[in-house]
Amino acid sequence: CADTNTNIRLTLPVVCFVWQIAMIILFGVFIRYDEESDTHWVETKAHDNITSDIENDFYFRYPSFQDVHVMIFVGFGFLMTFLKRYSFGAVGFNFLVASFGLQWALLMQGWFHSLDPQTGKIFIGVESLINADFCVAGCLIAYGAVLGKVSPVQLLVMTLFGVTLFAVEEYIILNLLHARDAGGSMVIHTFGGYYGLTISWVLYRPNLNQSKRMQGSVYHSDIFAMIGTLFLWMFWPSFNSAITDHGDGQHRAAINTYLCLASTVLTTVAISSLSQKTGKLDMVHIQNSTLAGGVALGTAAEFMISPYGALIVGFFCGIISTMGYIFISPFLEKTLKIQDTCGIHNLHAMPGVIGGIVGAITAAAASESVYGKQGLINTFDFTGDFKDRTVLTQGGYQAAGMCVSIVFGVVGGAIVGSILRLPIWGDPADENCFDDEVYWEVSLPDEEEEHQESIPPILEYNNHMIHKQQDL
Repeated sequence: CADTNTNIRLTLPVVCFVWQIAMIILFGVFIRYDEESDTHWVETKAHDNITSDIENDFYFRYPSFQDVHVMIFVGFGFLMTFLKRYSFGAVGFNFLVASFGLQWALLMQGWFHSLDPQTGKIFIGVESLINADFCVAGCLIAYGAVLGKVSPVQLLVMTLFGVTLFAVEEYIILNLLHARDAGGSMVIHTFGGYYGLTISWVLYRPNLNQSKRMQGSVYHSDIFAMIGTLFLWMFWPSFNSAITDHGDGQHRAAINTYLCLASTVLTTVAISSLSQKTGKLDMVHIQNSTLAGGVALGTAAEFMISPYGALIVGFFCGIISTMGYIFISPFLEKTLKIQDTCGIHNLHAMPGVIGGIVGAITAAAASESVYGKQGLINTFDFTGDFKDRTVLTQGGYQAAGMCVSIVFGVVGGAIVGSILRLPIWGDPADENCFDDEVYWEVSLPDEEEEHQESIPPILEYNNHMIHKQQDL
């Protein structure tokens, strides 16, 4: 623990200072305001006969950006506060990772998507900020798999490579394959899920049971985690519709996500109750599986999946995600040696794959009678080099995009995990995992600490078999 404290005292400040100085230099060289955020907007309006500032993209996108930004910093942060002694690490390191990653994301995504070949500059606006938040979301998902088991410096290294991999796989899926993935079922959730799971597998700790006393929740920590759930649940329609085309696509994406999430809650509650002989609900399921529908509908949110189709997706996602927490998480830990702290396999990876499949099927089944001729062109962007693409071909490329995200997540996670295994990052000892005191100043009165130690965890994460064994 002394070595860990020394490493964190020396390494973390150096990394933060050096990184921020590097960002200042790179932003000075490459980043500029786009035409709608530059002072020349007045001239642009006159040239393009724009009569009102309301036509500025800011007024279309900023409400969605606000919602997505809250999801990143409040939703993801508080969702991970379930551990009884790791709330500082959950919210604080989430804050650090997001602030670190979004700057690098603006550069990486800019180099791949919006680099002006004439000036060599990247021009950013409000949509760039949304995309940067999306990029960071993939890294925060991965953080959930290693929550409480890595140092902040490891998290920053993981984010550096994660953002880089994300930008590359996003470019391949959205630009080269021309797949549609407005809400990021493939690009964000599938990639982030398998990236985090693979890193967790590489960083497997056979003696993690030495910190078993910390691997659980108490009443108040679950309440805080539920705050994150509710913020994510309420704003997910904005997440899935934030970068869709103005008009019917954005409108439809919000409606479909709204309905899918509502359906997911009902089946999650049903399966959670059925899984216990007492019929009681498990807070793990309510905090996490109720969000799976938003993940699974990310790809097809802007498609004509129909309102009842959105309800069907949510219906099955609630069942599959909850069953994942009950049966698949223990299997992953015991058999595959994947210690998935937050259960991101059940909330992000598996629903992300479902979303990719739903998107491929929905795209392949699209027809002119449902979408209209111009509707097909607008929804799937069948223009330019892709004007002759058929819906069946589009369905195939949607499936290929899902495969790309899995490959990038697994291969990238294996490489980054190997780097993080090096004994230079100041990661906590097995007996000190899931404890804020390793990296944070924690003011906990002695008597309260003793009282907390005497209370057994209310819930055991990723080991629901304990409940079953007790029932038997």
